[in-house]
Amino acid sequence: MSTLSQIAWDDTVLPFQLDRSDIRGRVARLDGVLEEVLKQHDYPTVVEALVAEVALLTAMIGQTIKLRWKLSLQVRGDGPIRIIATDYYAPAAEGEPARIRAWASFDKERLDEAGDGFPQIGKGYFAVLMDQGEGTTPYQGITPLAGGSLTACAQAYFAQSEQLPTRFQLAYGRATLPGQSEAWRAGGVMLQHMPPASPLRAPEEGGADSEGLLTAEDILDGEEGENWNRANILLDTVEEIELIGPRIHATDLLVRLFHEEQPRVFDPQRVEFGCTCSADKVRNSLSIYSAKDITHMTTEDGIVTADCQFCGAHYEFDPQTLGFEATKNPDGTPVEAKDE
Repeated sequence: MSTLSQIAWDDTVLPFQLDRSDIRGRVARLDGVLEEVLKQHDYPTVVEALVAEVALLTAMIGQTIKLRWKLSLQVRGDGPIRIIATDYYAPAAEGEPARIRAWASFDKERLDEAGDGFPQIGKGYFAVLMDQGEGTTPYQGITPLAGGSLTACAQAYFAQSEQLPTRFQLAYGRATLPGQSEAWRAGGVMLQHMPPASPLRAPEEGGADSEGLLTAEDILDGEEGENWNRANILLDTVEEIELIGPRIHATDLLVRLFHEEQPRVFDPQRVEFGCTCSADKVRNSLSIYSAKDITHMTTEDGIVTADCQFCGAHYEFDPQTLGFEATKNPDGTPVEAKDE
C-alpha cells in the first residue's frame, strides 16, 4: 500500500447525501491536522482524547453550515476539565482549506489521568457559536452536558435547538503506521435528517429523554422515522478501523454502509491547522484598559506578555503602547506624532 493511497482522504471532510432517505451527512478524517492541534500543548491523554472528539465534531459541523467566517464549540464545566474550545474557520476562497484550532484548560491537581474524561468535566454546558462576520449578529446555542459523552451533547444540541435529528459515529486514538511514530488519528460519520420544508421544525408536545432533552424520536415519525432508523441501523455496523484505518477510502466506506440508500458524494473539503492570533489582535483586546490597568499587567522586566491559548505564540509589548491611554505607537513613535 503506497503512502499516497494511505492518505487519500486524510484531513478532509466529504459531504454526501442519501437520496432515498432525505438524509445528508459528512465523513471526516483528521490526522495531521489533529496532531498539529495537540502538539501545541502538553495535555494528559484523557484531555487529548476529549480535544480530539470536539475537534472532529467541529470539523463536521462547520462544514455542514454555509459558513462565511467562524464556527466555535465550547465546553465548560465545574470539574477538573474546565474548558474545551475549538474554532473552525471557513475557507477564504473556493478550493482553499478550512482551518481548525483547539485548546483545553484543566486542573492538574484534581484530574484523574487514568479515569474517563467526560465525567471529569462535571456540570456545565455545550455551546455552539457562529459568527458570520462583520455586519451580522453572532448566534449562540447552548445545551446542558448530558448523555455520557460530548458526542451525545452535540446530538442533543441539534435535536433541542435546531429540531434536526443528528447522529455522530466517531473513533479517535493514538495509532502507529508502519515506519512512522505514534500519532493521533480521528474519523467519523455524521448523519442529519433534512426536513422537506423549513430547516427548523417545531417539536411535538411532550417527548424527551430522561434528562428532559429532545431526541430524534421526538421529531420524526412515519416514513421519515423509518428512513432515519434504517440509516442509523446501517451506521451501527461501522467498525473503528473503517473510521480511522489508513486503507479505507471515504467513498468505499459509504458504499459499504449505505449502498441501498443511494449515496451521492460532493466535493471534499480539506482541513488544516490554523490560528488567527496576531500582535495587532492582542493590542486591540487590550485597548479597553487604562494606563493603571496596564501597569498591573507589566512584568518586573518592564514588558507586557501574552500567550495564545490555541497555538502557544508568545507576544511581548512595551506597556506604553497599550491601552486607550497609550503614549507610544507600536513603532515606538510618540502618539502625538502620528496624530498631527
